[in-house]
Amino acid sequence: MTGSLYVVAVPIGNLGDITQRALETLRAVDVILCEDTRNTRKLLSHFGIQKPLKSYHEHNERQRAPEVLKWLQQGQQVALVSDAGVPCISDPGYRLVRLARTHGIPVIPIPGVSAVTAALSVAGLPTDRFVFEGFLPKKPGKLRTRLEELKQEDRTLVLFESVHRIQKTLQAIQEIFGDIEIFVAREMTKLHESYYFGKISDLLSQITWKGEFVLVIPGRKFRESTT
Repeated sequence: MTGSLYVVAVPIGNLGDITQRALETLRAVDVILCEDTRNTRKLLSHFGIQKPLKSYHEHNERQRAPEVLKWLQQGQQVALVSDAGVPCISDPGYRLVRLARTHGIPVIPIPGVSAVTAALSVAGLPTDRFVFEGFLPKKPGKLRTRLEELKQEDRTLVLFESVHRIQKTLQAIQEIFGDIEIFVAREMTKLHESYYFGKISDLLSQITWKGEFVLVIPGRKFRESTT
C-alpha cells in the first residue's frame, strides 16, 4: 500500500477560515511539507496539532520531491501546505504532484480559501472568464512588454504584488492601460484588510503601502464598454 499526497489549503490570514477537513487531514498525516516551518508550526500550534515538518520550497523542490516520493511509496501519508492559501498557486508543488501521479500515488486536494477567488468575489468585475497572471516580471523592460500583451486580454486579470513593488506596478499599469478603474485588495482577511476601487491615479494617493496585494483589472472589452 502506498501513501497519499494531500494538497491542503490553509488560511490566507484569518485562522477561522481553515476548514474542518483541513484540520482532520493535518492531524492524520505522517509528515507535513511546508514553505516555512516556522509559519506552519504557528498554525499547527494554534490548533493543537503536532506533526513532523519538512521544508518544501522553490529552492529545494527539485531535490526534495524524489525524497518525498520514497516516503509515499513506503506508505506514509503526506500533506503539502503553503504559507497561505492553496498550494501550487504561485507556490512550489506542481513538480511533486506530477511525480506522485506518474508513480501511481493518489493526489487529493483539500480545498479552502484562495486569495484569487476571494478578491474576484468582491471586485465588482466580470468573473465568468478570468485569467490569473500571478506576479509580473520584475525587470522594467519585461514588465512593460508583458503589460502590453495583457492590455489586449478580454478576460478579467488577477495579479499578485508585494509591498515593495506595488506602487511601481500600478504606475506601469497606468502608463500602459491608461488611467483605468481597477480593484485592489490589501491584507485580505487580516486585521488591517482594506479594499479599493477606482482610477489608478486616485488609488495611488489612497492606498496604505503595507502588506500583500491582489489586483483585479477589467478586460479590454469591459473597459471599452464602460468608457
